[in-house]
Amino acid sequence: MSWTVDRFFAGSPEALEVYREVSRIASSFGNVEERASKSQVSFRRRRGFAFLWRPGAYVRSEVPVVLSLALPYEAASPRFKQIAHPSPGMWMHHLEITDAGQVDATVAAWMRQAFDFAA
Repeated sequence: MSWTVDRFFAGSPEALEVYREVSRIASSFGNVEERASKSQVSFRRRRGFAFLWRPGAYVRSEVPVVLSLALPYEAASPRFKQIAHPSPGMWMHHLEITDAGQVDATVAAWMRQAFDFAA
């Protein structure tokens, strides 16, 4: 059975609402490909720029979903749970999201920067 958005977010209506908001924002930037897999839902241009994943699938967590953004710089914000530097010129920023209202204008601006970087 292939993975779909509905299958990925089954059992977590909060995470599904976050996905809908992230998808709405991402699609407003232009042509975006969405891919659902066992581990995440990714938003892509030439490469991925935003990723939604469910931490409860890996560790004990009450957080329904994490939004990870690939940016060309390290963005300093207390909102990020973690920032990793997996390769030269790329920083992965991880935001714990508990409801769709947290996907605000600041997050949309970071998403836009990640979208532009993924060209």
